[in-house]
Amino acid sequence: MSMQYGAVNLSQGFPDFDPPHEILDRLAEVALSGPHQYSVTWGAHNFRAALAEKQSRLMGMPIDPETEIVVTCGSTEAMMAAMMTVANRRDKVIVFSPFYENYGADAILSGATPLYVPLRPPAFRFDPGELEAAFKQRPKALILCNPSNPSGKVFSLDELTVIADLAKKYDAYVITDEVYEHIVYEPNRHVYMASLPGMRERTLSCSSLSKTYSMTGWRLGYIIAPPEIADTARKVHDFLTVGAASPLQEAAVVGLRFGDGYYRDLLRAYTEKRDLFLDGLDRIGITYAKPEGAYYVLLDISEFGCKSDLEFCVELAKRVGVGAVPGSSFFKESVNHLIRLHFAKKNDTLYEALNRLESFRTKMKKI
Repeated sequence: MSMQYGAVNLSQGFPDFDPPHEILDRLAEVALSGPHQYSVTWGAHNFRAALAEKQSRLMGMPIDPETEIVVTCGSTEAMMAAMMTVANRRDKVIVFSPFYENYGADAILSGATPLYVPLRPPAFRFDPGELEAAFKQRPKALILCNPSNPSGKVFSLDELTVIADLAKKYDAYVITDEVYEHIVYEPNRHVYMASLPGMRERTLSCSSLSKTYSMTGWRLGYIIAPPEIADTARKVHDFLTVGAASPLQEAAVVGLRFGDGYYRDLLRAYTEKRDLFLDGLDRIGITYAKPEGAYYVLLDISEFGCKSDLEFCVELAKRVGVGAVPGSSFFKESVNHLIRLHFAKKNDTLYEALNRLESFRTKMKKI
């Protein structure tokens, strides 16, 4: 619809800028020299070695590239493979709401039943009592998106400890989606679930290179898990996709070996984009929930009294020229007053979107 109406597309979360030039230069070399055939199905050796070195440093624990890593076709496959690794038919899986749309589907495709626990806006906190009530149904796993899409919530150490203690108490796995691990705004801090006491052996850490290196089309993801779990995940992965693209793995090794300065610069750039975009929303007078991480923001459209957030997004693209996602697609609860925008765009693109949103109320008041 954004293409149809010439709207600035702030719906699907991908950048309009390129990956780092060092990675692209290496890709040009690989295009001529290879590899062009299958790599080891669970990931090329040098890719796994570079990933293990990076994540061992960040997660504060040694990761064996030979036994604890599965390279997948994006984090979407990583999450699906992780779910199929731990969940059987008639199992239950806890999903926080709001959620990235795939999580419930992953559970259902695995034959499991999602148990939804609400994260209540504007802070998107959970009720420990409600969460334990879900755990008392003996779920096989809990899915944790941290930092969270679509809310931008970053789970605190205290919140993660509550989740971890319940997972241990009720003998459940935790499947994490941590693709925004490097996009966490001050004063928040990202804490890896697997780094908490007693959690490494029951955590499947899923992530990808898509957001960190602005390469969502490369589809390079991974699972980090204890050897016995990773071994099963490798079998699932092999029958799902065989393996991720070997030329792209080879080129991406350069990025995995970037120093810490790259990640500081990445956060600085996204902090600037967040502040630019939120300042613009403030000037226009649009209510939103301030994101603590990731690059999404949920806008409150309650003032329009709209019965359908889907209809609102259609008209927003058509009348205002900005593409958004209906908030109801992320919630199990009945929600029609939120829409999601993202700010992983060039500053000029964000300025153009804000200029168009200046006419927001005038053009949308009759919806």
